[in-house]
Amino acid sequence: MTNILLVCAVVLPLLGGAMLPLAGKDRRVLRLTVLAVLILEAGVVTALLVRPDTELFLFAMTDTLTVSLRMDGVSRLFLAVAAYGFLITGVYAFAYLSHDGRESSFFSFYLLSLGALVGMDLAGNLITMYLFFELVTLLSMPLVLHDRTEDSIRAALKYLFYSVAGAFLALCAIFFLGKYCVTLDFRPGGTLDGAKAAGHETLLRAVIFLGVLGFGAKAGLYPLHGWLPSAHPVAPAPASAVLSGIIAKAGVLAVLRLIYFCVGPDFLAGTWVQYAWLGLALLTVFMGSMMAYREKVFKKRLAYSSVSQISYVLMGLFLLTPTGLTGGLLHVIFHACIKILLVMTVGSWIHNLGFHRVDELRAVGRAMPKTLWAFTLGALALVGIPPASGFVSKWYLAEGALGSGLPVYSWLAPVILLISALLTAGYLLPITVDGFFPGREARNVPARNGEGGPMMWGPPAVLAALAIGLGVFSAGLVRALSSLAATLF
Repeated sequence: MTNILLVCAVVLPLLGGAMLPLAGKDRRVLRLTVLAVLILEAGVVTALLVRPDTELFLFAMTDTLTVSLRMDGVSRLFLAVAAYGFLITGVYAFAYLSHDGRESSFFSFYLLSLGALVGMDLAGNLITMYLFFELVTLLSMPLVLHDRTEDSIRAALKYLFYSVAGAFLALCAIFFLGKYCVTLDFRPGGTLDGAKAAGHETLLRAVIFLGVLGFGAKAGLYPLHGWLPSAHPVAPAPASAVLSGIIAKAGVLAVLRLIYFCVGPDFLAGTWVQYAWLGLALLTVFMGSMMAYREKVFKKRLAYSSVSQISYVLMGLFLLTPTGLTGGLLHVIFHACIKILLVMTVGSWIHNLGFHRVDELRAVGRAMPKTLWAFTLGALALVGIPPASGFVSKWYLAEGALGSGLPVYSWLAPVILLISALLTAGYLLPITVDGFFPGREARNVPARNGEGGPMMWGPPAVLAALAIGLGVFSAGLVRALSSLAATLF
């Protein structure tokens, strides 16, 4: 039964996306079909979450290159984020795209992207993961160029070029690991063959450094982060939500699998590779926050915010400690929830009021108070105000850095996290203050469609409750992810 569920989890959204054009132009049929696929996918994933770990061999391309699926703790985490995140964003997309003439095209690639992402989450080895990693790029790129404008075409091509360039760096690392690893199947602690690697450590570490840099392009790691601020502002809000909150985490998953399931943290701990990765991650955290603080176009501001926040996760991975890894895994969940929420609220302001810039949002609370309240709760969580969810993950990240014993980074990482939190407060919380308390001189904001109906304000409200609730009731989640992190060392 578990094997059937594994295959269904991958095939269902891929088949649904491929067959969706057959639903015709009837909007109601289209939406019912998409909703049915998303709900069925969430049901399959829910059933998988309670199943034991398993592996499923699919086919062999050569004697040594196989394609297989794997269900383990890491799969469960990323699978849940993808399936539930796409479901709630899909409901919001029905309202956002209500006057769009390309709904069929959007939802077709939306479901195809989900299928590719699920395939990557369930990949059983490096080869399978790489195949789906490339597929995620190719199938999600049309979401960026949905509007078919000159800017969206340029942004989509930039996304494609950055992702493919990163994938080539990662492929180089896979070639070398194929020679120096016992197997390319994922095993906790890594499968590096010590006898074969002896005498080639310097070369291997350099190649692994480039491989992580390549996979990190999808996650917006400096210097391959430039596609994010270009792609997100031109994509429809539902596409931006899943790109920044979920699809960008494909890079995080690939880095996690490469370090902890192929190479092994012991081979990298204390080396120049770890120090270089941490340096790039912290630089990205600071740079992304600073650029977000300076940016006036709101969707672009959130894109820079994603560049910063996803590198929080990468920093946790690069600390190579159980506590740091726990913080990184927690932030995978919390950031997905918060960032989808923030992008939805901004999308609602664009859809209902036509406002794209931060300085246009003064007094927006008069027209859309529910949306602004949801935004406010998400902003508090992203800043890391206790007891919101962002505080919990950042606490473990700081604790992991302080306990790492790494020269300089053991104190520099918490300092950068604090500075980034202050900058995050600086580029998010003034929106709330000006929105609810604009002053007497502020003009009234016209509300063309009010809050936009339950399908537009409902999903952000649910996510706002999760952004706070997951922090208040985080004990069980922390225990589960701490246990998972401990098994990888």
